[in-house]
Amino acid sequence: MQSIFEDLLVRARGLVRDGERAILGIAGGPGAGKTTLAESLTRALNADGPPWVAHVPMDGFHLADAELERLGRRDRKGAPDTFDAGGYAALLRRLREETDDVVYTPGFERVLEQPIAGVIPVPPTARLVVTEGNYLLLREGSWARVRPLLDEVWYCEVDEAERVRRLVARHEEFGKPHADALAWVLGPDQRNADLIATTRDAADLVVPRTALPSPQGTPPVPSPASG
Repeated sequence: MQSIFEDLLVRARGLVRDGERAILGIAGGPGAGKTTLAESLTRALNADGPPWVAHVPMDGFHLADAELERLGRRDRKGAPDTFDAGGYAALLRRLREETDDVVYTPGFERVLEQPIAGVIPVPPTARLVVTEGNYLLLREGSWARVRPLLDEVWYCEVDEAERVRRLVARHEEFGKPHADALAWVLGPDQRNADLIATTRDAADLVVPRTALPSPQGTPPVPSPASG
């Protein structure tokens, strides 16, 4: 029996029509598994030949800490207004329109917790771009320009206790003491997660926790997907 993850691969391949570049968005709250799913899809789809899928995270559009300090927003980094939403939308448009040359996109360095310019090249051979981030379905401000530029948006759903556990572990991995990590996850991160959850019903597909590949890259036993 074909697994849910294999069904997702088929659906992702089907987004590319007539050789045109397609863009798949993956949304969900902090710690929901967006990056794991995006990386797993990209790796699996590129496994059978020359790479034709690129992964472009939204996190490269975090505002730098120096700018957050200037704006007085450093204490809620990760909220919608702590990103360059307009810049992200402009990049998505470039990825759609500029398919004859390399498009360089920013990334995010988790050790430094800072965006890094020009570290992810999207070559002309990329027919599918997988982009993931918290606010792909948000309809406020410049975020409203994002959804029309995406062929589909999938929403990652995970048990809340597991999502919190993952986030705390992530913050600890990159240097936060446990108490500080927990306070951040239950404070700013939780407020963002609550907002993101309101966008769930706007997704084209809700990807259940059991569809996400394990850390070793092997899909777990599937359960029925919801849409």
